[in-house]
Amino acid sequence: MTEFNRRQILATLLASGFALAVRPVAASTVYTSAIGLKACPDEVPTASGKLPVYLAGPEKADKPLPVVIVVQEIFGVHEHIQDLCRRLAHAGYLAIAPELFFRQGDPRQYEDIQQLIRELVGKVPDAQVMSDLDAVLAWSASQGGDPQRAAITGFCWGGRITWLYAAHNPQLRAGVAWYGRLGGEPTALTPTFPLDVAARLKAPVLGLYAGRDKGISLESVEKMRSALGPDSRSKIIVYPDAEHGFNADYRPSFNATASAAAWQEMLKWFAAKGVAPR
Repeated sequence: MTEFNRRQILATLLASGFALAVRPVAASTVYTSAIGLKACPDEVPTASGKLPVYLAGPEKADKPLPVVIVVQEIFGVHEHIQDLCRRLAHAGYLAIAPELFFRQGDPRQYEDIQQLIRELVGKVPDAQVMSDLDAVLAWSASQGGDPQRAAITGFCWGGRITWLYAAHNPQLRAGVAWYGRLGGEPTALTPTFPLDVAARLKAPVLGLYAGRDKGISLESVEKMRSALGPDSRSKIIVYPDAEHGFNADYRPSFNATASAAAWQEMLKWFAAKGVAPR
């Protein structure tokens, strides 16, 4: 990629707005103010380029902040993911959402979801993602974060990544996976799934799933519970009346009751695992 093309991509990535594939945006969409926060795009140096991120944290902090890495859906770090970062920042966290597809392209520019998956998402290697998340966690210290008190949370595509990263980085203290895929056919770029790593998680994960999810069956959720085992530090909560994407307030699948309950469960999980504001 030339420097000119990189600048073009960075000019559109992390800009306010939603991916074309999820429009029109629902009336239930939430906007969280940035007043009192440092909330802005930034870049993380990596061995293969500067990784765009959206960062949000309290504007005034007299001590290092607990870190939460926020992993995008397939639609990129659009306005909803940025808003989640601001919500976490108001709760006292340094929240960082990396644009994990930036080498492959801009997911906001795709109108068709299947085309987006085929032409962009399907070309993103898990190994690249794990390396980028490591870079984000290390970089957080330079932004006022405490990498020793770090968690990860992710949504849909990012939910699967959350499970994988909890098995990858022993520095992590906790993960919260929102309706992330649990199993599937391995490929060269995506060789493992949460079911494969359940027995070797290095950090406890809270899985938040939907009883009416048409893509992630309750059978697969029960398989994951079984794979975790009775002595696991991780656990799964299922919201029986919710659908896939129940936290995505900009989509018709949004379930305000399940979303609010799950958000509180996430904050409690972080606090119980030592990732909480002091």
